[in-house]
Amino acid sequence: MATALITGGTSGLGAEFARTLARRGYDLVLVARNLERLDSTAGELRTRFGVDVETFPADLSDRADVSRVVDRITDDTRPIELLVNNAGFGVHTPLTSEDTSSHDLAIEVMMRTVLVLGGAAGRAMRARGHGAIINTSSVAGFMAMGSYSAAKAWVTSYSEGLAVELHGTGVRVTALCPGWVRTEFHDRAGITTSSIPDALWIDAGLTIEAGLHASDRGRVIVIPSARFKFLFFFVRYLPRSVIRAISGKISASRRDSVESNA
Repeated sequence: MATALITGGTSGLGAEFARTLARRGYDLVLVARNLERLDSTAGELRTRFGVDVETFPADLSDRADVSRVVDRITDDTRPIELLVNNAGFGVHTPLTSEDTSSHDLAIEVMMRTVLVLGGAAGRAMRARGHGAIINTSSVAGFMAMGSYSAAKAWVTSYSEGLAVELHGTGVRVTALCPGWVRTEFHDRAGITTSSIPDALWIDAGLTIEAGLHASDRGRVIVIPSARFKFLFFFVRYLPRSVIRAISGKISASRRDSVESNA
C-alpha cells in the first residue's frame, strides 16, 4: 500500500487528512508533538480502517527533529508517496510587538519546515518518478492579517515554485487554501468566530476531498468550495487598499495569542 506522511496529523485538518487517506487505504506516518495523542489517533485509525499507522513524535520548531523527519521521508526502503505539510497555528501577535517569539516560531514551523520537508520529498519522489506533495495554506494568504497571512502567502508561492521545479518529473505539488473550516483549530488558536456568518463555514471532510482531488488532477492551487472560489476571485482583483481595510476589520476581532494545532 502507498504511505502518506502527515505533519500535524492528530488534530484539525491533519486529523481529517489522516481519516480520509486511511479510508482510501493509505498507510500513514503521523508527525506531531503530543505522544499520547499520537498513540490514541493511531490506535483509532488502525482499528477503524485496518491500515498501518506509524507514530513519529517531533517538534517541528526543533531543527534536529525536522532532520529526523527528513530522514524518514528519504528512506528508500519505506517510501513516502504523499507528503502533507499541514502543521501550523494561528498567530495574532502584532507585527510591532517587541517580543517576536511567536513570529519566529511561525517562520520555523510554517515556512522553514515546509521548505525543508517539501524539498526532501521532492528529491526522493523525483528519483522514483512519482509522488505528491500537498501544502496546507489558507485564503488568509491573499489577505493582510499579520505574520499568519505572510506565512500562508509564502506557502502558496513556494508551492507554485516547487511545482514549476518538479514539472515533468511525475511529482505533483498542490497548495490547499481553505477558508473557515469547522475544526478545533480556531478554538485552539484563540480565534473568535462568533462574527463569522454560517454561510462562510465549510466542512472539513469536503475540504480534504477537494485538496486530494486537486492533487490527483495535478492542480497547483485549490480553494475549496464554490463560495470561497467566488469570493476570492474578486479579492484577487480588488484594490489592495480595500483588502487592507477588510483585513483590519477581521483582525480587530481576534485576540493577541498563539496556540499550536500541531
